[in-house]
Parts: sequence; C-alpha cells; structure tokens
Amino acid sequence: MSKIDQGAIDLLHNVTELTDLLRTRNSPDLSGAEQTADVSFFPDLVWTLRDFYLSLETDGQAITSDDYLENSLKLKQGSDERTQSFNLPRLCIQKFFPVKKCFIFESPTHGKKLAQLEELQDSELIPEFVQQLTEFSSHIFSQSKIKTLPGGIQVNGPRLESLVVTYVNAINNGDLPCVENIVITMAKRENSAAVQKAISHYDQQMGQKVQLPTETQQELLDLHRAIESEAIEIFRKNSFKDEDQSFQKELETLLSEKKDEICKKNAKASSECCSALIESIFKPLEQEVAQGVYAKPGGHSLFLQKREQLKTQYQQKPGKGIQAEEVLQKYLQAKEPLSNTILQTDQRLTAKEREREAERARAEAARAEARRLEVLRIQEEQRRAERERLHQEQLRKMEREKANFLAEQERIQKVRLQKEAERIKAEQEAHLRRLQEQLNQTRCETHHASNGDCILL
Repeated sequence: MSKIDQGAIDLLHNVTELTDLLRTRNSPDLSGAEQTADVSFFPDLVWTLRDFYLSLETDGQAITSDDYLENSLKLKQGSDERTQSFNLPRLCIQKFFPVKKCFIFESPTHGKKLAQLEELQDSELIPEFVQQLTEFSSHIFSQSKIKTLPGGIQVNGPRLESLVVTYVNAINNGDLPCVENIVITMAKRENSAAVQKAISHYDQQMGQKVQLPTETQQELLDLHRAIESEAIEIFRKNSFKDEDQSFQKELETLLSEKKDEICKKNAKASSECCSALIESIFKPLEQEVAQGVYAKPGGHSLFLQKREQLKTQYQQKPGKGIQAEEVLQKYLQAKEPLSNTILQTDQRLTAKEREREAERARAEAARAEARRLEVLRIQEEQRRAERERLHQEQLRKMEREKANFLAEQERIQKVRLQKEAERIKAEQEAHLRRLQEQLNQTRCETHHASNGDCILL
C-alpha cells in the first residue's frame, strides 16, 4: 500500500465516524441517512505529502499530484469485508470532499542539515522544495475559502471555536448534534454577546459623553439617539443569523430602558442641583424674613421685589438642567404661606398707617386751603393795587396829554395870532403905501398944475 493510502485510511476513518455523529437538519420527516447526507458545509480537502520520493507516473505516463490523489482514492472491485474496509474511507472522502487538491514536497535538505531545518534560510534549501512550498502557499492564500455553513453563513475564528465546542460537547454527551440546531445555538450565543457588546458600548459612550444634568431634555435625547445608532451598528456587525431580528428588538428594548433610566437620573440630578442652588440663593431672604425686615407697611411689596431679584439670579445660573422651573415653582408654592403672612402683617400695619396718613392728609389739606386762601387774598390785594396804580397812571397820562394838548393849542393860537398880526400889519403897510402913493400923486398933480414940475415923494 502506498504511503498516501495508509494515511488516508487513518484519517478517513475519523471522517466516516463523523458522518454517524452529525446531522445537517433537525426534521422528524427525514431518515437518518437523509439527515446525514448534506455535507455541503465540509471544507475543500488539501492533501500534502512530505518527503515524497515516488515517481509521478502511471503506466509509464507522467501524472500530476492531483492525479496521484485520485488514483489513490480509486475503489477496488469486490464485496468481501476486506475490500469494503478498503473502499469505505475512499467513498467517504469522495463524498464529503468533492473539491480536492494534492501537494507533494521533496525533502527540504539532506543529511545533518535536517536537524537544523528551522534555522536554515531559503537559499540553503533544495530549490525544488522551495518551489513546491511557494506553489502550496499561493494556493492556500488564493483558493482557501472562508468556512461557510448552510445558508451562506461565514464562520470566523470565534464562531468556529463556538461551533467546535458545541460539536464536541454534544458528541461527548452522547447526543447526535444537528448542524441546524448548532447554528441556532451558536446564533443565540453570538447574538447575545453582540447585544452585550452593543450595550457595553452604549454604557461606555454615555458615561463618557453625558454630563448630568443636561441643560435640556432634547440634548440628552440627541446624544442617546447618536450612541444608540452606534450600538445598533455594532450589534449588526457582530450579530449572526438574527433573521427575525428578535435580538435586535431585544437590544432596542434594552436601549429604550436605558434611555428611560438615564432620563430619570438626569431629572434627579437636575432636581438635586436646583434644590441646592435655591437653598443657597434664597437663604438670605429667609433670614431677613425671620429677622422681621419685612414686618412693616409696604413690607410685602419689598419682599416680592427681593424675591423677583433672587428668581432672576437663579434663572441666570447655568447648568441647572431640565427640572429648573419645576423645582423653583415647588419652592415658591411651599413658601406661599410665608408670603401670605407677610402680606397680612403688611395690610394690618398699612391700615393703621393709612389712618395716620389720612389725618395728616386732612391737616395738611386744611393748612393748604388756608395757604391757598391767603394767597388768593394777597393776589386780590395785589390786583386791586395794580388796578389803582394803573388808574392813577392813566389819570396822570390824561393830565399830561391834556396839558400837552392845551399847550399845543396855545402855541398854535399864538402862531395863528402872530401870523394874523403880521398879515394885518402887512396889509396896513401896503394900504399905507398905497395911500402915500395916492397922496404923492395928488400933490404932484397939484404942484404941476401950479409950477409945471412935479416931485414925487
């Protein structure tokens, strides 16, 4: 028997036993043979033969290493027990490994160097061995497929570990493991781990990014939604065969519960912060009330004014969170009886003060009325004096105007008389001249008549 044949028997004996220990589907309608028939999830078979010294030929014809493997797996004719024992592992390997590849390796070196094989460089190895090793590595890296379960489910390292552990535990317990059931079990385990990984990411990110209390509820919800999306994405990347999305729904439910929980923590943190802040800000006001600062007329108005100032101071403080207004209103409602007491005290004291103020007002009104009447009297006397002054001034003015008028009339009369006298005088002188001329004319004529000569005077 060739070297490969004996190795195949030893190895494939285990394969034949596995066929009795595995089922692909869990269905009461399938017989055992039918349940064990589907081996599509088996990997490709790569068979390697080291220190190969045989010739790759058959009947004088050169063959490949793959041909050598196929020849080694050929069945013998016959039905005896020995022939069946020979054929059984070959039938199994042909059935369970439809894709097969064989590589042969010559001895990497000779003699004493074999003891130093781990320390040798490639240049110190036999070139044919290096070439064969290169071809083998190239095939493994280029042709090896990811282990895939029925339905195209790829199995990575952790999944393979889980799958193997589940197989081994089932077989050790005497059960007949079913691939379908094992996949479901593995899916539950991996999806549960994916849910926990997503939750851990959510808790970590919320713990790092959330500073309670947040200023608004929307700020917290926005951050929750962003980290929730990250957590769901992490779950999807790590989930396995969550076909009905039951685990994703479970995750979403857990995230919703965590959102509600952190919202409650946010409200509580805000309440505690606001309560401490209110106690600090309003404590001076409460001390003033206890000291009776506002137990006086108008005290309630002063109390309200001071309370509004403190409310504004409280509202301007940052970092109070979403309970800021509610905590403030609860405090103000709790202090409302105190405000009413101050108001009642203010009203009693204010009533008495108003009576005294009314009396003072009446006395002041009487005094004001007396002052008003005195002012009116003085004003009336002043008006009478002014009227008298104006009257006398008018009389004096009329006297002056009369005197001036008379003087002007007298002047005019004098001028008129003077002019009249001058006119009369002029007329008299003219008349006298005319008379003189007439007299002279008469004398001349008389004299001429007597002497012939006439002398005019």
